[in-house]
Amino acid sequence: MVALARPVDQIIAKFGDKVKENVPLAPYTSARIGGPADIFIPVDTVAELVRVVKFLWKNEMSFVMLGGGANILVSDKGVRGVVVMNRAKGVKFNTSDQPYVTAESGVVFSNLANRCASKGLAGIEWAAAVPGTIGGAVYGNAGAFGGDMAGNLISAELLTENGRETLTVEQMKYAYRSSVLKRGEMKGIVLSAELSLTNSTKEDVTVKIQQFSAHRKATQPPGASMGSMFKNPNGGYAGKLIEAAGLKGTRIGNAEVSPLHGNFFINHGATKAADLRALIQLVQKTVKEKQGVELELEIEFVGEWNV
Repeated sequence: MVALARPVDQIIAKFGDKVKENVPLAPYTSARIGGPADIFIPVDTVAELVRVVKFLWKNEMSFVMLGGGANILVSDKGVRGVVVMNRAKGVKFNTSDQPYVTAESGVVFSNLANRCASKGLAGIEWAAAVPGTIGGAVYGNAGAFGGDMAGNLISAELLTENGRETLTVEQMKYAYRSSVLKRGEMKGIVLSAELSLTNSTKEDVTVKIQQFSAHRKATQPPGASMGSMFKNPNGGYAGKLIEAAGLKGTRIGNAEVSPLHGNFFINHGATKAADLRALIQLVQKTVKEKQGVELELEIEFVGEWNV
């Protein structure tokens, strides 16, 4: 038997026509920025996600998980290796006296919040304006309007090298926009999450979502962005520090610090990841010099970067 020379040949032999080569990643990110993935594998179910990840781990192939593509900046050179596009979107509701919902990791969080509203289930209205998927929210402890994943998560099912494991919210060791997974203290892929809800009425939940959405439209810019660029420092707000440093409206190439909200960086079209990264570094340097605060990134850099 002839050995398969390239990783992509092994992957194609295992997963067939679903595997694509040299796929531009910009359309799959909220910032609409990023070069190609060498190998791109979309998965539609949790079972398929488990199968793909187990294969990649077994063969020691590096990979990047992609869901809603928020909170990441993909380099212009793209990703060497594999990108797994998670489209596992199963949802199950339990409408007992103590309701909860189980959502697979590829579910778009804002869509789930609206589905809960349609059933008169409250508790995750804050997520109606959150970009990204359940998997990313569990990984990064996403939050908005005073709510966060740590406040709603009952448990998360992960795939680890030991198999499928269920972690309680306590075992996720959540901190502000951080978890045991994001800090690299545990190696695992989010498969699904069980979130606590409360019984309400469709009208009340919908009104609350509309209020949050209206507030977001009034205070956060439209257009392609990654969401909040920096974490809020203790006792302060990154956006206000950036504004106080006179950086609103600052541009490098087609990347701009939003004139509406300083913690959002906008892609005005055909923006290079390198320009956006340079803008990030300029903002960090200026805020440190003028305000004495080191801004910590909320987003993550993905792909091949020149250090």
